[in-house]
Amino acid sequence: MIITGRTDKEHLSNLEEVLKRLKEYGLQANLKKCEFFKDKIVFCGHEIDCNGLHKTQDKIEAVVQAPRPQNITEVRSFTGLINYYRRFLPNLSAVLQPLNQLLEKNRTWRWTEQCENAFLEAKRLITSEQVLMHYDPEMPVKLACDASPYGLGAVLSHTLKDGSERPVAFASQTLNDAEKNYSQIDKEALALVWGVKKFQAYLYGKRFTLVTDHQPLLSIFSPKKGIPAMTAARLQRYALFLASHMYDIEFKPSSLHTNADGLSRLPCTRERQRRVDAVDMFHTAQLEALPVTSTVIKQETRKDVTLSKVYTYTMSGWPATGRKELTPYFQRRNEITTYQGCLMWGMIPQKCQHLVLQQLHEGHVGIVQMKLLARSHFWWPGLDQQIENMAKNCSGCLETLHMPAPVPVHPWEWPAEPWQRINVDYAGPFEKHMFLVIVDAHSKWPEVFCTDSSTSAQTIECLRTTFARFGLPLQLVSDNAQAFVSDEFTRFMSVNGIKHSTSAPYHPATNGLAERFVQTLKQGLRAAKRDEGTLQTKLSKFLASYRNTPHATTNESPAALMFGRPLRTQLDIMKPNRRNEVLNKQAKMLSGGRERHLQTGQEVMVRDYRRGGKWTRGTVHTQTGPRTYQVQVSPDIMWRRHINQMHSRENSTTIEREQAQRDPESDTQGTVEDGGAVKRPQAERRERVDEGAAIADAIMEQAHTEDVQ
Repeated sequence: MIITGRTDKEHLSNLEEVLKRLKEYGLQANLKKCEFFKDKIVFCGHEIDCNGLHKTQDKIEAVVQAPRPQNITEVRSFTGLINYYRRFLPNLSAVLQPLNQLLEKNRTWRWTEQCENAFLEAKRLITSEQVLMHYDPEMPVKLACDASPYGLGAVLSHTLKDGSERPVAFASQTLNDAEKNYSQIDKEALALVWGVKKFQAYLYGKRFTLVTDHQPLLSIFSPKKGIPAMTAARLQRYALFLASHMYDIEFKPSSLHTNADGLSRLPCTRERQRRVDAVDMFHTAQLEALPVTSTVIKQETRKDVTLSKVYTYTMSGWPATGRKELTPYFQRRNEITTYQGCLMWGMIPQKCQHLVLQQLHEGHVGIVQMKLLARSHFWWPGLDQQIENMAKNCSGCLETLHMPAPVPVHPWEWPAEPWQRINVDYAGPFEKHMFLVIVDAHSKWPEVFCTDSSTSAQTIECLRTTFARFGLPLQLVSDNAQAFVSDEFTRFMSVNGIKHSTSAPYHPATNGLAERFVQTLKQGLRAAKRDEGTLQTKLSKFLASYRNTPHATTNESPAALMFGRPLRTQLDIMKPNRRNEVLNKQAKMLSGGRERHLQTGQEVMVRDYRRGGKWTRGTVHTQTGPRTYQVQVSPDIMWRRHINQMHSRENSTTIEREQAQRDPESDTQGTVEDGGAVKRPQAERRERVDEGAAIADAIMEQAHTEDVQ
């Protein structure tokens, strides 16, 4: 709050009115923070007095307090600063004439009174209202920053409509001892951060442009890009600070960046307050924890041919292109910094690298973990390869290696026919029993034997039974169990001409077909544990279901591939169409026949198969089915016959007469024609009767089945 007045009386009157108003609304003013009867005040960066607004001393202090140049380089920097604003200073060349003469080639350095006067006049001109302007929040703001080996410089400017820049304020600062040891990129970054902090009141909450002559900072501090992952910790911290501001960053070559450069090379003698950098302390502590201390690393860095050059370039700036042996460091030049004579990332001289690697590998943590641990402490070219070599040559690590990554699966060739290759294995013990599993590789047909032991003799016995049923396979695949690698089993394979293949030790996947079925078998038997029946009954039910179920690999049931047909199960009983089809075929076979029935006690002629199918007398005793009867042929003989195998006694006379009158020669006589009619001999009639009997015999089995059902 500023209270003014043109006279003392007016001023006191205005002050009284303000105090009354504060009291009226219950407001109080802190007396210690109030100033009364001042001829001039500083407000919002301006000095205000009876004559109007003036520039404050702190805005031009960096120029006013700039020390006298001590060499040609400093003269060149100072004249560059003045010439940067020459468009606002007419006849500037005449003022700078004594200083420009010092820059002439082969000129002996001699600071004269004329040089001193030119120096003071140039400072007066650049801090005059001809050059400086008041801060305007509506105009674009630009902050140019630069760093020299011993100082920082910054110029806050407004950009005019014609593109020219007019300064608002100057600032410079001498580096402290710790900051002088920063790498060049760290110094340039520090200049940006220091400049923003210096003019925070003008910049915070407003978009402005940062100007630097160090191009690598554009990729680190650009607000349009993320912070590079491998950026040094100090630069990351600077980037996080700048992220709270709205700014663009611009690169300007050093030859055009003379305003900030001149201030950085002629800084005020007041040093920046030394502050302990926590990041630097952390890196130093990490180096001290190594088997070689930071002091040793510092000494060896100076002696190391490569790192000594890297240190020099880091401090003074890298050339446009690096030498071949420095290429790895040149590529990371934006990430390298220095602290207490050591190159950060913790770059270890070659002489100390072996000791550091030994310390790193003490825990035998493996290659990946060693690399992660190393990257958090130190780095040098080829570090990853050296870590790998150390781990690969460590006997302790080699003896405890993990299994390598599995190679692609190489499946067995699918046999062209069933029972060419079989896979065998033992499952169990399960409920105090062992199970010999045999699986056909073509059809997936399984055979399982429940045994009390898994000896070679027992195995051979089960295989012999299986081979008797399906024949000998060409190849048998098994694991290396004792039952399969004994001399007895080897002889059995050799005698039967079977190629015996075994899986690699401790690699059951080679015999995967049998191994997988063992799992399925165990799962099925466990699931049936509470079912009724013996273990063998449960096993039989499991096999019946498995053999008739389509396999996931072949999409066919094992039975269909093994025998060319599915197995008949209880599920087929629920299909009535099959039975009707059979009955229809039977009806066609019997079509045209005459229905006959016999009564109990009826005299019949019965077919006697003891005498070549002749007929014998008998009496119907009992009807046992729709077409079958029990016939009494003698007091102690009872036959069961189909009705087609019997004649009633009414026809017996004709049959006996035909048998008695049979003429052997008539069997060979042909037919004779009589009046256009064909007469068939008796032999042909007998053949027809025999043919009918044969048909009856063919369906008798089906009729017997019906009787049983």
